[in-house]
Amino acid sequence: MAELFQFELVSPERQLLSAQVSEVVVPGAEGEFGVLKDHSPFMSSIAPGILKVRGEGDSWDEYFVRGGFADVSAGGLTVLAEQAVPVAEISREQLDQAIQNAEEDVADAKDDATQQKADRTLRRLKDVAEALKQV
Repeated sequence: MAELFQFELVSPERQLLSAQVSEVVVPGAEGEFGVLKDHSPFMSSIAPGILKVRGEGDSWDEYFVRGGFADVSAGGLTVLAEQAVPVAEISREQLDQAIQNAEEDVADAKDDATQQKADRTLRRLKDVAEALKQV
């Protein structure tokens, strides 16, 4: 069994996870990378995708992450994500409805600022949908 190391997953809204884990797979900007105990230190930006965490057993927990950084250090791995949501909390029907609503908001925008805000929301929702296709 792999040795455990400290892992922290933090978003602006909350700390999603702080635990001893055996492995984490991160969707880095240059491609996915795996982290085990005693990994060489480095930092990477995060691409939208699914972050996978394996605890002490063989089961994996999955989180949608978007933006931010992963910092591998002697103390473990810290992921500071702009957005992070457990995949189990994402309903496909709710996501589809949110995308439809966001598309309508973009079309109905009366000024540039409103349209840009609606467009950012739509892109984020589409990032989630794309990442879930890979699960």
